[in-house]
Amino acid sequence: MSNAKAVTDSSFDADVINSEDTIMVDFWAEWCGPCRAVSPILDQIAEEHSDKIKIVKLNVDDNPQIAAKYQITSIPAMKVFRGGEVVKTIIGAKPKAALEHDLADYLA
Repeated sequence: MSNAKAVTDSSFDADVINSEDTIMVDFWAEWCGPCRAVSPILDQIAEEHSDKIKIVKLNVDDNPQIAAKYQITSIPAMKVFRGGEVVKTIIGAKPKAALEHDLADYLA
């Protein structure tokens, strides 16, 4: 299982919205194969770029309020937050190089 911090409907504001860090939220579910495939890639990115971006996970089945608020209709979906605002959205499982390319502005 991933070593990324799990966030919930109740902890989302404290962990993501009010954070000074650049945070990527991985919206996922236990039954989602592509979510399980991308999880170790996100762990690698989080480890390699821990000084630039934090990655947290939100289970959409367990936390429907936040998933609905951010209009998550397909997973995996990843949203990058900076200063409490969504600055980037990535939909679908991608190889590491493609994810790093998508995140280049935040990893530099």
